Amino acid sequence: MTDRIIKIDLNASPYENDMIHNRWHPDIPMVGTVKPGDDFIVETYDWTGGYIKNNDSADDVRDIDLSTVHFLSGPIAVTGAEPGDLLVVDILDIGTLPGSKWGFNGFFSKKNGGGFLTDHFPLAQKSIWDISGLYTHSRHVPGVRFAGLVHPGLIGCLPDKPLLEKWNARETAFIATNPARVPPLANPPFAATAHMGRMKGSAKEAAAATGARTVPPREHGGNCDIKDLSRGARVYFPVYVKEAGLSMGDLHFSQGDGEITFCGAIEMAGWIHLKSDLIKDGMAKYGIRNPIFKPSPITPNYNDYLIFEGISVDDHGRQHYLDVHIAYQQACLNAIEYLTKFGYSRAQAYAILGTAPVQGHISGVVDIPNACATLYLPTEIFDFDIRPNAAGPLRYIKGGADVALSPDE
Repeated sequence: MTDRIIKIDLNASPYENDMIHNRWHPDIPMVGTVKPGDDFIVETYDWTGGYIKNNDSADDVRDIDLSTVHFLSGPIAVTGAEPGDLLVVDILDIGTLPGSKWGFNGFFSKKNGGGFLTDHFPLAQKSIWDISGLYTHSRHVPGVRFAGLVHPGLIGCLPDKPLLEKWNARETAFIATNPARVPPLANPPFAATAHMGRMKGSAKEAAAATGARTVPPREHGGNCDIKDLSRGARVYFPVYVKEAGLSMGDLHFSQGDGEITFCGAIEMAGWIHLKSDLIKDGMAKYGIRNPIFKPSPITPNYNDYLIFEGISVDDHGRQHYLDVHIAYQQACLNAIEYLTKFGYSRAQAYAILGTAPVQGHISGVVDIPNACATLYLPTEIFDFDIRPNAAGPLRYIKGGADVALSPDE
């Protein structure tokens, strides 16, 4: 029997579980040990620790304290791992927990987190997605059903002290360039809500004051939100501390490329079955500074797409130089506008792009002044034909529950 080395209780606060942490710091104690070649199972909370509920109100998305996230399971020691090695992690399987076969998608208020299209969707909104085996559907977004590509949004090893100091220095300096920005440019350490696993006393207080927030991806991996890190994927993580300190969480049942809704994907609690190995001195041997991976061989089998283009000209008609961020925003907005012609609200269309297995591509970065980004929307996830035709679009979506909306503060 495979060892389940981290267990959680969905009815208890993650702050009560000493095998959970929500900051990155090299001194967080290991909570379990595996050997190279071992396989093991880890249970995880959803990234909010159960704060978001299965209901028709978006008040929880509006009111969540984002300084608490992400709640990660770990860190796990790998015997023999040393700084400079590569930790090889095979993702063998991922699943839901009993009594929790659902997930959520949401848009944060611009005043509390924002998102990729926050100027277009400034209010908190939420949709609930029921999980039935391989498939999901939502009472809030009718007319779509698709297979999941389940993956951890966040996984990585502990940083060493110099790397942690580098993160904090560069992000603090970046915040200082526009400290009043809403949403903020980055999230600095914040001790008040830090959960440091098994650390106690003055050591915990000191670590909490400098522990890096888990929001962005960094050199060690972290919150990369790569949908292809699913069953059968293999990841090569840089090791910075003795025994590696592998942690993970933020499981997604399905996600579109970019996780554009930020409270994005279909967020869920669950379990992940992993296997570990080591490549000694692998960072130097292969010149690796960030994780690399082999994707899952199992992907949803969609073969027909509508592809939406966007260029680096923003909503106000301003030209930007080869800006792929602006270009992908415009591709997404073009897809959202298209879907409204079939009866979806703009929020429902946005939720589809954040949850369904859409593909995002950087299609051109050399033809000055415009970068071109593209969004591939699978047509087969819809209960009706969304392809253009001479008769024009029919409003297939009529009435029904919309994405839950909560008034802003």
